[in-house]
Amino acid sequence: MPRRTATMLASLLMLIALLCAGVLIPVPYAEMSPGPTYNTLGEHGGEPVLQISGHKTYPTSGNLNMTTVRVTGSQYRMNLVEAVYGWLAHDNLVVPHSTLYPDDKTPDQLNQETAEEFSQSQESAKVAALKELKIPVGTRVVVASVVKGSPAEGALHAGDVIKAVDGTEIKQPGDVARLVTKHQPGQEVLFRVVPAKEAAAAEKEKRAPRQEQTVGLVTGKAPDKRAVVGIQAGIDHTFPFSINIKLTDVGGPSAGLMFALGIVDKLTPEDLTGGKFIAGTGTIDDTGKVGPIGGIQMKTVAARSKGARFFLTPKDNCAAAAKDTPKGLTLVKVDTIGDATKALEKIRKGDAANLPSCSTGR
Repeated sequence: MPRRTATMLASLLMLIALLCAGVLIPVPYAEMSPGPTYNTLGEHGGEPVLQISGHKTYPTSGNLNMTTVRVTGSQYRMNLVEAVYGWLAHDNLVVPHSTLYPDDKTPDQLNQETAEEFSQSQESAKVAALKELKIPVGTRVVVASVVKGSPAEGALHAGDVIKAVDGTEIKQPGDVARLVTKHQPGQEVLFRVVPAKEAAAAEKEKRAPRQEQTVGLVTGKAPDKRAVVGIQAGIDHTFPFSINIKLTDVGGPSAGLMFALGIVDKLTPEDLTGGKFIAGTGTIDDTGKVGPIGGIQMKTVAARSKGARFFLTPKDNCAAAAKDTPKGLTLVKVDTIGDATKALEKIRKGDAANLPSCSTGR
């Protein structure tokens, strides 16, 4: 065999071997890419995403799309070829596998966390929307969680409304810990509660709870020697009418802003979008404050590919989003739900030139 031919054959075989190795060798990376978007004013799975009953609603038009990021599964292991392709792809992001799936948490734990974040984002969206509309929202202190193996296990349950501890009325979650830690470990503390089922029934039937009970718990000892009973107290809200958000297979907190705006739109005579296609992202808290999220550049790509012309962007994400804005998409900086509704008014009236914009410097 001529030397030149042998050299070419050897090179070809080496190339094939390298390609095979690239396909077969797993690497510790995961990939993020633009995910689906959902119109909070529309339907998903044949049902309205936002379902409101017990209060007058109004017709809406246009889009208020929440955006998502698609990630490779926790059990999926990328090969070298896929990782290189992901690094070169403009709209994708390759990150260490541990960034998305920390070693100290199981896939089930991570799924539970994202589900809880999504649920909390819906709750906060309802509160923020109603406060923006000056509609009163009730609050109550509840048992948020019970520690397994603690004195409270089996005696108190998540969702129980805490009315008093040792006869002292509870107004804030912090009141519970303050009153419990007045005791020494081994002493009894008395909780007056409305059971979770009774509280839920009373809210559904728009009546006062008919059942309260007193629960005595012998306190345990925390590592720092404080008296504890093994519960986490939290705030629950009561709404003057029913608001349900129907969206499955989505997790995390980043849809809060768009859910809140969708609720405001349905409860407002004015059509907030004016028929325009607007997308966005951002967490929201009970006060209407908008917080930053991850994967902003992939979310802007997803929004523009679906037809969005404007993208409501959390203030703290503006600099990253402005570095690579899809052509035809206007980034609108927002810090609160009030900022967002004012921006929608400008968009609706065709005053886009005066929108608060994002720049790479902030």
